[in-house]
Amino acid sequence: MTEDRMKLYRTAEGALIESGGTIMQLENVAWDAMITRDDLFAHLSHLTTSARALPNRNVAEFRLKPPIGSQEVWAAGVTYFRSRNARMEESKSAGGGDFYDRVYNAERPELFFKGTPHRVAGPGAKVAIRSDAKWSVPEPELAVLVSPTGKVIGYTIGNDMSSRDIEGENPLYLPQAKVYDRSCSLGPGILLTSTPLPSSTEISLQIDRGAKQVFAGSTSLSSMKRDIKTLVEYLYRDNSFPNGCFLLTGTGIVPPDSFTLLRGDEIRITIEPIGTLVNVVA
Repeated sequence: MTEDRMKLYRTAEGALIESGGTIMQLENVAWDAMITRDDLFAHLSHLTTSARALPNRNVAEFRLKPPIGSQEVWAAGVTYFRSRNARMEESKSAGGGDFYDRVYNAERPELFFKGTPHRVAGPGAKVAIRSDAKWSVPEPELAVLVSPTGKVIGYTIGNDMSSRDIEGENPLYLPQAKVYDRSCSLGPGILLTSTPLPSSTEISLQIDRGAKQVFAGSTSLSSMKRDIKTLVEYLYRDNSFPNGCFLLTGTGIVPPDSFTLLRGDEIRITIEPIGTLVNVVA
């Protein structure tokens, strides 16, 4: 890890910083108060001078929790051309196919509420598929942590679990297709960096069923039509987030129409600078 990057983890044993290959434990910190600071990178850089070093320890040894406190989770839709095509195809029979083409080409992005903290799963935890859905998929996404003032202060991995048949039946069913218990996961930690992630940053998805890989795909941030700054600016218009928020920035990886998640499937989402988020379908 370069000196201008560090990772922050929320664990059952307390908050951890990983910097320069060293794990450090933060004592007596309030998670919400810490991750809502505009100067979080500089603040943590200062804390590393007094944090307790844990030599020869690995993050995987700790019980990781989702890196969320009391924040809301929001999401952006149809930010990749691949997602636009998939949404158009799934809703064609309901006569709503052109809705998604219009969203993709519009100035205003599609933004929707995704979940509250109790609906969010962490690393290694189970995510869910709706009992009344027949076509469910994960949506691997870059998630950004945004401060109360609208500043992007960190990056993590998000999984926007979705019921494609419910959304495809009628676009107005989007909230039911997207928002339910364990419909979202975040983690494994928050990447803090003094510079934005480059557009070449890759997102990859792997789904295993038993010992067999049943799907794999990848994309990069360069395929996003809308930039993160614009998404955040629209989200914060006439809207307040006293504790900041997490914003999922959309997916460019869509399994084929013949694929649906099953109970026991393992979902692995990797964004190299951040890590890998692993969840199993309940």
